[in-house]
Amino acid sequence: MRAAVIVFPGSNCDRDLQVALRSGMGAAPEMVWHGDSDMPDVDLIAVPGGFSYGDYLRSGAMAAKSPIMKEVVARAGKGVPVLGICNGFQVLTEAGLLPGALMRNAQLKYICKDVLLKVAANDTAFTQAYDQDQVIRIPIAHHDGNYFADDDTLNELEDDNRVAFRYCDAAGTLSEDANPNGSQRAIAGIFNKNRNVLGMMPHPERLADAKLGGADGKPMFDGLVQALG
Repeated sequence: MRAAVIVFPGSNCDRDLQVALRSGMGAAPEMVWHGDSDMPDVDLIAVPGGFSYGDYLRSGAMAAKSPIMKEVVARAGKGVPVLGICNGFQVLTEAGLLPGALMRNAQLKYICKDVLLKVAANDTAFTQAYDQDQVIRIPIAHHDGNYFADDDTLNELEDDNRVAFRYCDAAGTLSEDANPNGSQRAIAGIFNKNRNVLGMMPHPERLADAKLGGADGKPMFDGLVQALG
């Protein structure tokens, strides 16, 4: 398996993602600069977290117009898996690869803490190493993670089983208290229609090694390696 991590000005989780992928793959992914227009021949593209372009205009809005994103969109259209984490999720929505938008947190505050997620769909390359409805602990670190979409889009996501993760409590119950940012229907991550693009606000790469205090994020990367070879 070969992977590429896109690097923007202001990315700060690109190295974390590089390490998590290298651990699963046994080889380092390609680090691709946002200003490049060519993409290596890879099996997975990862768009990392951070504050691309300082979050000016809107989070991810400027990064979505970077030259490399044309190739990311083209590769996604050909079926190449694309993973967007935190700011990467924001970039993917701004680029039109995923529906909806990530708005300011309901409390209007930056949030950095571990949260609990329910695995809502485990039938994809990204989530196959988890059990359906498994509760996992993954960190969040964002100011604009409040997922919003119109009712038709939300219903379509539900009907197509395209919600990947939801915020929950330890029992797997969805509640206002367990939802850290006000996201509609407790959505923490979604797939595109072809299920080869995943955007999620939590950071699995930050808990992908027991030395980091937990490894609940590791199955995502192990599962991708298993699925993509």
